[in-house]
Amino acid sequence: MESEKAQNEMPVTLFKYSQKVILKDIVGRNDEGLGLIGQRVVIGGWVKSSREIRKDPPVQPPSTVAPDVVSPKDVSCVEVLQSRIPFFRSIFKVLGGGGDHHRIREKLDSEIPKPPQEPQPSISILRINDGSCVPSLQVVVDSSLASPSQVMPTGTSILAEGILQQPTLQKKHVIELKVEHLLHVGIVDQDKYPLSKKRLPLEMLRDRSHFRPRTITVASVTRINNALTQATHAFFQNHGFLYVQVPLITSIDTEGFGKKFQVTTLLNKETVEGQNTVDNTAVVNSEAIKASIKEKSRQIEELKRSESNKEALFAAVQDLKKTNELVAQLEAREKAKSGIFLKAEKLKFSEDFFSRQTYLTVSGRLHLESYACALGSVYTFGPRFRAEKSDSKRLLAEMWMVELEMAFSELEDAMDCAGDLLKFICKWILDNCPDDLKFVSNRIEKDVVDRLQSVLSTSFEKISYAEAVEILKQVTGKKFEVKAEYGVPLTEEHESYLADEINKRPVIIYNQPKELKPFYVRVNDDEKTVAAFDVILPKVGAVIRGSQNEERFNLLSTRMKELGLTKQEYEWYLDLRRNGTVKHSGFSVVLESLVLYATGLKDLKDVVPFPRSYGKANN
Repeated sequence: MESEKAQNEMPVTLFKYSQKVILKDIVGRNDEGLGLIGQRVVIGGWVKSSREIRKDPPVQPPSTVAPDVVSPKDVSCVEVLQSRIPFFRSIFKVLGGGGDHHRIREKLDSEIPKPPQEPQPSISILRINDGSCVPSLQVVVDSSLASPSQVMPTGTSILAEGILQQPTLQKKHVIELKVEHLLHVGIVDQDKYPLSKKRLPLEMLRDRSHFRPRTITVASVTRINNALTQATHAFFQNHGFLYVQVPLITSIDTEGFGKKFQVTTLLNKETVEGQNTVDNTAVVNSEAIKASIKEKSRQIEELKRSESNKEALFAAVQDLKKTNELVAQLEAREKAKSGIFLKAEKLKFSEDFFSRQTYLTVSGRLHLESYACALGSVYTFGPRFRAEKSDSKRLLAEMWMVELEMAFSELEDAMDCAGDLLKFICKWILDNCPDDLKFVSNRIEKDVVDRLQSVLSTSFEKISYAEAVEILKQVTGKKFEVKAEYGVPLTEEHESYLADEINKRPVIIYNQPKELKPFYVRVNDDEKTVAAFDVILPKVGAVIRGSQNEERFNLLSTRMKELGLTKQEYEWYLDLRRNGTVKHSGFSVVLESLVLYATGLKDLKDVVPFPRSYGKANN
């Protein structure tokens, strides 16, 4: 209570690098800003919603001049005629011209200049948000400072100075800002700005990633994402890990069977005759576009069933129509393109930028091992890339991963570390993101908080791969798309069923067939399985994949031969086994999957700021 009281009595502070107040420091306080009433502040943000209130027109004071008395000052001829209209009417009646008196009056009235119509004074009531918190600040702008049409459209940015006061027009908000000076107004094109329409589904906003963070939903998801990153660094720093950067470009296949993105500069110059006749600035895969069309069609069907947002449905239909029109053009372009660029196997990689074949890395664990073998416990954090043609909601071409390696540790140690990390992260989110969790609970999924708390209060179920397969085989009343068999990779459906339906808590599946795991994983004594594990969370599936790595030179060499890996390319990795090798283990955490778990969203495309997936890299 004392700390709460102290916070409420603290004056508002300026953000050092813009000399304005962050809205979180006003409406995010325990008293919602009530203790700041009377303070002068400068705030900035974007309009989320608005309304206009008309002021009552001013009451004209009664005239003090008698009707028949005309002031001698500034009297015009027209005013004189107006004052003598009854007299003229009498004369015309006597002369027999009474029938035309309406025309004369009409003519006289038309000569009276009418004053210009002034807009009725009004007040613009704006809800402003700057992205620092869920609540918005109510801002009052008088029409004498700016016209409502200028400041009211959704998305308009304003920088304003004013006085914090109690709401004068309605009591929904605890505090409002009465604007005295508008320092900046950034207008929007309402016809083209997507957020000016009714609330759009997240799927519709994926093609407008640059505007998505202005929605309260995506802003909350981003703040939770930020907290997850903070929590991850805090956990490892608290436990003596060192942060190490590993390369994004590598010359090796870090897993032995992954699909990789090749990095080369040769395709920019090594072309066959006819290069100049075709536009090579956009290389598009028509199959990817067709996959996109399939997804758009699915979205349209969902919108038709809901019948809740006709505007979004119309936009989706138009989008699909344009995409269909492009397919024929793209297919023709691909045919032309096929004769332009040389095939990769004909390229001279000795002339390439790195003088050899290189790829975007799938995993940083191999490079991280070299530092673990010198510094003990290390971790890294960065993007990883997989060139898999998949439309899975839990897989993207570019995902951010936290990876770690621990010297002198074994499989059980890595599994314990993974469980402790998840518990630490969940507690961090609960402690540091209460407003955002409340919002996503109301807007996305009501059980989000309970889900996070369940990780803290329950132990993780540990089962071997063989046990998991047997459990799935015994399931009745449920038909899996892929039948559970020993030696077959567990699918997302299998993993989710084990965590959601059978155990109803996080599950760790360990000792998996060596054919399903990378070449560097330590072979178990049965020579059939390896010391690998996956951590499965309810609702989102696998979020951590880890292993104890093979420290024995001969067994590692054998595994490399089995997978057809070129020994020469891995000499540096084998050197670690020749010189001072130790038992070591580690794992990889998909950050975006943790965001799904903490927010209740279902698709990674909605939690990544700029998602890259098969057929999609818009901006």
